[in-house]
Amino acid sequence: MLKLIPPAAFRDLPYLTHLDLRHCQVELVAEGAFRGLGRLLLLNLASNRLNALPQEALDGLGSLRRLELEGNLLEELRPGTFGALGALATLNLAHNALVYLPAMAFQGLVRARWLQLSHNALSVLAPEALAGLPALRRLSLHHNELQSLPGATLSQARGLARLELGHNPFTYTGEEDGLVLPGLRELRLDHGALQALDPRAFAHCPRLHTLDLRGNQLDALQPLQGPGQLRRLRLQGNPLRCDCRARPLLQWLARARVRSDGACGEPRRLRGEALDALRPSDLRCPGAGAEEEEEEVAAARPRVPDGTSKEKAGAARPCPRACVCAPESRHSSCEDRGLQVVPRGFPNDTQLLDLRQNHFPLVPREAFPGLGQLVSLHLQHCGITELEAGALAGLGSLLYLYLSDNSLSSLSAASLEGAPCLGYLYLERNRFLQVPGAALRALPSLFSLHLQENALDRLALGDLAGMRALRWLYLSGNRITQVSPGALGPAQELEKLHLDRNQLREVPTAALEGLPALLELQLSGNPLRALQDGAFWPVGRSLQHLFLNSSGLEQISPGAFLGLGPRLQSLHLQKNQLQALPALPGLSQLELIDLSGNPFHCDCQLLPLHRWLTGLNLHVGATCAAPPSARGQSVKAAAAVFEACPGWAAGKAKRTPAPRPSAQRTPMKGRWQGANKVGKKGVGL
Repeated sequence: MLKLIPPAAFRDLPYLTHLDLRHCQVELVAEGAFRGLGRLLLLNLASNRLNALPQEALDGLGSLRRLELEGNLLEELRPGTFGALGALATLNLAHNALVYLPAMAFQGLVRARWLQLSHNALSVLAPEALAGLPALRRLSLHHNELQSLPGATLSQARGLARLELGHNPFTYTGEEDGLVLPGLRELRLDHGALQALDPRAFAHCPRLHTLDLRGNQLDALQPLQGPGQLRRLRLQGNPLRCDCRARPLLQWLARARVRSDGACGEPRRLRGEALDALRPSDLRCPGAGAEEEEEEVAAARPRVPDGTSKEKAGAARPCPRACVCAPESRHSSCEDRGLQVVPRGFPNDTQLLDLRQNHFPLVPREAFPGLGQLVSLHLQHCGITELEAGALAGLGSLLYLYLSDNSLSSLSAASLEGAPCLGYLYLERNRFLQVPGAALRALPSLFSLHLQENALDRLALGDLAGMRALRWLYLSGNRITQVSPGALGPAQELEKLHLDRNQLREVPTAALEGLPALLELQLSGNPLRALQDGAFWPVGRSLQHLFLNSSGLEQISPGAFLGLGPRLQSLHLQKNQLQALPALPGLSQLELIDLSGNPFHCDCQLLPLHRWLTGLNLHVGATCAAPPSARGQSVKAAAAVFEACPGWAAGKAKRTPAPRPSAQRTPMKGRWQGANKVGKKGVGL
């Protein structure tokens, strides 16, 4: 609960090399907070509440090699923030709220080799955002909102060897994107929305060895021109059409000795067949003779118009008055223009349409004519109360639909028909009293459903019927008191379930049956009070992250976490009312357990927990609230409290190692060793 790191907070520790300030709820780092720490190698400020960094907050850290800022609330980076970190090798800014990178954002990081920017909301990178990073070798930009490949920006970091751009919603990339990275070896574009890839998209990446295109929407791919060292092409999870038009690809893979893991999606007779197991003669155009096949193959080859025709086409592009239509990115925006009806007349190749913060209560039938290539549609804060039947007609490529912060209380199946590929539906902060299950059946590809902060009071049987593709379900901040058994059953591939900040009085154990892929369960902020035996048994073999913080928990049964051992990585129990907790030896793979903010009573009843915690190489945050002599002490370190307990001596004998032949202390092998080597004078805090 530090909140603030004041100026010169560590000035009396000039030999400090490692400083760990994770999970301290830090909201502000004052200018000059770390002055005097000239030998510091690692600074970990992850999992705090920082929303900005003052200009000189990091001054005095001239030896710093690694800076962890993951899991904060940073919304912007000011040029010069990192200017004093000339020795920095790794900067981690993942899991923040960044939407934009300004020019020279990382000026001064002349030795930085790895920059992590994943899991933000980045949609715009300034052309010189990555300038001044001559040593950068790895850049992680996956899980952002990039609508097109920012090739010119990325090419500023010419030394890149590994570039991770997966889980971004751009639909096309080509040579015109301007990606020029002569040393690039691995490029990840997996799990995006790619529908087309120009053969010369990577013509200026001659050393590219591995290209990851898994989980996109590619049904065809031409032989790639330029990356002569390509040896691995990952295509798994694309709906590849294995007909005569795929012959050039198959022949190129064999000729260039490129390994591929793709499989056919069509035609039916070849569905599931591995691409590298096919012969050219297997690839036929149904019902076509030899001449017709040649014509079809020729028609599939890309035609690149000359520059003159491109300019003429661009000059003639339509765009509604009061809107901006950018031909390069294929984005059109009418954000906050006071519009009272949905405008029409956008370019037919528009891929992102932003109509946020206008006022049209009704979205009429066929509201978006001619936009068959539209991928992302933004309708937040528009006062929408109704989508008419056929409102999304013709949007066959739509993947993202944002309807957050409106006044919707219902949806019909007819209103969503016409967008069969829709994967991400955002309905948070509307007026839904129940899940619009009947309407959602019109979306067979729905992957992620956001219904946070509505007025739902239950999840009933049939609400998710037909949603076999659903992976992420967000129901936080509603009034849910019950999740009916079987309600989640249709979503057998569900990976994330967020039920936090509802009114559940018990874990919906029966409703968790039939979810073999569930990885993350959020139940924090519910009035649970107690956990019974086997509460999470149905998901014990898959669950990795469990959130039970701020749930009023007073009692946890010894068998509450039975079955959770094999895969659970993080357990959040902070800010409850626990005075006691049984030992949890079955949770052998934990990487994080948070017990802070509980009033633990450190008596003999807590001895098993104390013993278990002393065997963990983790910071757990558990402190004693009673007896008064132990108040404020760490449960893990309060050995004096437990010495009088029966069985203490036997437990101590088991844990005490044989004495060393020499009294000389050996260097501590902490969790940071391996990330950075520490000198003989190095100490850690």
